[in-house]
Amino acid sequence: MQEALASAAWTPWRPLGRFRVGACYACFAQAEPGRGRADDIGWAAAALGEDTAVTSAVSPEGYEAGMLALREGPLLEAAVRSLEELPDVLLVDATGRDHPRRAGLALQLGAVLGVPTVGLTDRPLLARGGDPADERGAASPLLIDGERVGYLLRTKPGTRPICVHAAWRTMPETALEVVLSVTRRMRTPEPLRAARTAARAARARDLHG
Repeated sequence: MQEALASAAWTPWRPLGRFRVGACYACFAQAEPGRGRADDIGWAAAALGEDTAVTSAVSPEGYEAGMLALREGPLLEAAVRSLEELPDVLLVDATGRDHPRRAGLALQLGAVLGVPTVGLTDRPLLARGGDPADERGAASPLLIDGERVGYLLRTKPGTRPICVHAAWRTMPETALEVVLSVTRRMRTPEPLRAARTAARAARARDLHG
């Protein structure tokens, strides 16, 4: 399925005029230290402007390398579909084409939702690239066997760059444009910060009252 999605014929999305950027994030309460099991409770949140939606469920799968969509996909899909409206483009805390089969969670989630997606992570999965200059907006390509799959982007001087991943219907340059459009004074884009805060707050409330 991943290979089929990676090679699917699709029209790249290009932002025209104003566009609405949403984001989603998932976190878990693991019963034991480790990589995650099928019976962990998970929380996911999606944010679009002032609208935030949170869902919680037992994760259907444990963690398996390259198969994160099995663990987080259903949670994230439910959160995004709970928004009043779908965004024009969605930021996902996961990789896109930086993946063994060029179809990480961000790409798979976009295909299921029918929404263009951009992946964001702290570190690349397989791709490699040099550090960008220490200034806002500086970027260096992330490559796998010569293929550009994303960028290392410096969103704030003096902080580590973030990995911006091309995903469903987005090219690397479009992904950069989207991320910079919603990044203000902090290192992390605003919609993703909002989704992360909401998911973690729900976890803390449910676990600790």
